Amino acid sequence: MNDKITIGLIQIKCGEDITGNVDYTIEKIKEAAQKGAQIICLQELFNAQYFPQTVSVKGYDLAIPTDSSTLQTMASLARHLEVVLIVPFYEKAARGIYFNSAAVFDADGTYLGTTRKNHIPDGPQYHEKYYFVPGNTGYPVYETRYGKIGVGICWDEWFPEVARILALQGAEILFYPSAIGSEPDHPELSTRRAWEKAISAHGISNGVFVAAVNRVGQEKDMTFYGGSFVSNTLGDIIQSLDAQEGILIQEIDKREIDLTRNLLQFLRDRRPDTYKPLLSQEIFQKKEPIVDFTKMTEARV
Repeated sequence: MNDKITIGLIQIKCGEDITGNVDYTIEKIKEAAQKGAQIICLQELFNAQYFPQTVSVKGYDLAIPTDSSTLQTMASLARHLEVVLIVPFYEKAARGIYFNSAAVFDADGTYLGTTRKNHIPDGPQYHEKYYFVPGNTGYPVYETRYGKIGVGICWDEWFPEVARILALQGAEILFYPSAIGSEPDHPELSTRRAWEKAISAHGISNGVFVAAVNRVGQEKDMTFYGGSFVSNTLGDIIQSLDAQEGILIQEIDKREIDLTRNLLQFLRDRRPDTYKPLLSQEIFQKKEPIVDFTKMTEARV
């Protein structure tokens, strides 16, 4: 397996026509492959506009099963182009059970599995808890023709625990398909810099490459800021896109993982035996010592 591989990230606008979005994405995948991309990642919920802006039972109609014609087409495309494809989609797992998912196809078209989004946000215009069941696939790592990869979907990317688990299982590149943009409660605020810092920092903590891909453009009442990027094992952003459509092509050298991990021995010096508080849902507060004021009074008398 070659240490040097080329990543391709596809950052596009989504229109209201789902078939048109899929066809347009296929064109971009072919273009990325022609430019040398070996592992190509699409944006979160790639084939439709970001429907969780509003709450509507009609949104459930957008979900597709893993054996849908759309994913079959992606498998054929991966085989034809000899690329690894990460395809985020709205998954219908059973009647009334829906996940925010990403299917992974190897360079021969083999379906390697699906990662289901674990952390489901809920807030103004991000009404994801209405549409998605929390993921039940854990944090799988996929051994592809070009390297070992892990996937965290959007809100998952903010949690350092996700990156650490994927790295411990051998992931060399963490892919984060996203749909993030304007904040309706704070229209003056852009989270883009915080987004970049939080995600690229996972590269430092774990000695891995990070590839984050976001959608771009106006969709109803939301504006997505793009900013897709690849960062190295020291957290440096080595290439990024601005707030317009584009294809990011970036070669990386996996030997940098050894260099970084030998320099910053975070994995060696972990203390999982001290991390038990992380396994509780409670928010811990410092416990004040219990003082028996009766005894204090008696002592003074």
